[in-house]
Amino acid sequence: MVEGIRRGDLVGIAVVGERGAFAAPEHSGGSAIPQPWPQHVLRADSDWPRWAMWSSDTARALVAAGVEVRSAWDLRAVDRLLHGRWRTDPARIWANAFGLAPDGIPLDMPIDLFHPYQPPDAAEGPVDAAGYLRPHWIARDWYATDAHTAQWTELITTVARTQIEQVQTLEAAERVLASARCESTTELLCAELEHVGLPIDRRAAEAIIVSHAGPRPTRSNDEAAARATRATRDADVFVHAQDAPPIDLRNPAQVRTLLRFVGIEVPDTRAGTLRRVRDKHPIIEALLTWRKSERIATTYGYAWLDEAVGDDGRLRGSWSSSDGAAGRMTASAGLHNLVGEMRAAVVAEPGFTFVRADLGQIEPRVLAVISRDAALARATQQDDLYAPVAAQLDVDRATAKLAVLGAMYGQTTGHGAAALARMRNAYPVAMAYLDAGDRAGQLGEDVRTYGGRLIRMNAANADAMDEREARSIAAARGRYARNALVQGAAAEFFKLWAVTVRARAVELDARIVLCLHDELLIHVAVDDAPAAVRLVDDALQETAFRFVPNNAVRFVADTSIVSRWSDA
Repeated sequence: MVEGIRRGDLVGIAVVGERGAFAAPEHSGGSAIPQPWPQHVLRADSDWPRWAMWSSDTARALVAAGVEVRSAWDLRAVDRLLHGRWRTDPARIWANAFGLAPDGIPLDMPIDLFHPYQPPDAAEGPVDAAGYLRPHWIARDWYATDAHTAQWTELITTVARTQIEQVQTLEAAERVLASARCESTTELLCAELEHVGLPIDRRAAEAIIVSHAGPRPTRSNDEAAARATRATRDADVFVHAQDAPPIDLRNPAQVRTLLRFVGIEVPDTRAGTLRRVRDKHPIIEALLTWRKSERIATTYGYAWLDEAVGDDGRLRGSWSSSDGAAGRMTASAGLHNLVGEMRAAVVAEPGFTFVRADLGQIEPRVLAVISRDAALARATQQDDLYAPVAAQLDVDRATAKLAVLGAMYGQTTGHGAAALARMRNAYPVAMAYLDAGDRAGQLGEDVRTYGGRLIRMNAANADAMDEREARSIAAARGRYARNALVQGAAAEFFKLWAVTVRARAVELDARIVLCLHDELLIHVAVDDAPAAVRLVDDALQETAFRFVPNNAVRFVADTSIVSRWSDA
């Protein structure tokens, strides 16, 4: 049992299947938690410790055992935040924490003729003479005995304290510390999202698939039926170009040839490009419809429905709190790129409904925060930020939006280019911030987001290319840096909002079931839905205050109560 936990204590925790969990409070030695360990962890969590763990694997094990703790310090998440490298594990986390060279990390060699098995010395501790973690401890030995496990969890708290010391050396250390805590708690949310899943009406999903892909094949390997279904889809396009040569619609180059045949020239066949010329020929609309059907048939078809949606009608995939430099939450199994048509199959369970909340114009609002541009901050006081920007630039709203997005994405040509030039006069502080990030990226200098996430630029070897290619690569790197600073901070704001909603929703027994870019979907009892709407808005105001305490920048969300996601 863990005794004497105080609020905010770092408590290392490790889970070994059904054997139990072990913890080491920072003010005492490591100790085993007796069985049944989930009950003891839940009791300890009532004292509000911050559970330190190697990675979200521990969070998943806790959730699987019915344990949802309030807060965490996830060593892997914090390591990625501080050091900007996606590939990480206990050995690398330990090396990064104590300034050890990564290429010195000892390897756990596979057993073969050249590396026969040698049982480790029972007296050997987890750290070798050079200061690295021993591979066999990482792989297996830490749970050999209760004493070993207690020692291992002491290492967890040691690394957590060392990471906090590293945070405190950075500029805006308190903000980075808050970001590290938020990233860690987001990993708890990810584990819960994986466990709970997204409610799916299987019959509605199958009806959508039938409308696009045809009836379910009688045999899973019925290739003849699959070919016939594909041919039927293709025919709806070819009817608009009956004399065209044979074309494979799944080949972009051949699609351009088909469009040329009917007199349309396009630089590429991306959906956005096709939409801009949809009025020129009926084949464009047919192609756009074909793409939706093709995607549903191939990506969200019967195989997806059978594999990803459980018998309980929940769609589950793996979740991560960060996709890399931008730091956005990501998920597999189609949770993050579900086609619009399939949203009609996301239906709340009987007696429940969804509260759907979507942050409005989050990136320009965040830009006002991170750049400290007072003029742009004033524009955020409006529900529609682009309206005052348009007035300031003396352009229409659509052009103002293009100018703002162009500034953040580094776009210097096109319709918004002239207005972009006016942006420099109207919002010089924001533009200077973006330009500084761009210059750093072009020079190959690493940058940090508002919340402290390191973004590595990794400059290419200019000696291996001609001057023109080097300039082009540097320019692309600059655009990447300026946008990553904004997107990264927007992701930090969203995750802070999400974990705040997670904490407050407990009182309503409401669950977040989806985090999609800037959107939250919450599953809640019908009678509690109005309270959940208020909770989401209160959490947004709390998040805004934590993110920018002087309230100079206003954040807004579009919130609605819907029984079906497509109704939002």
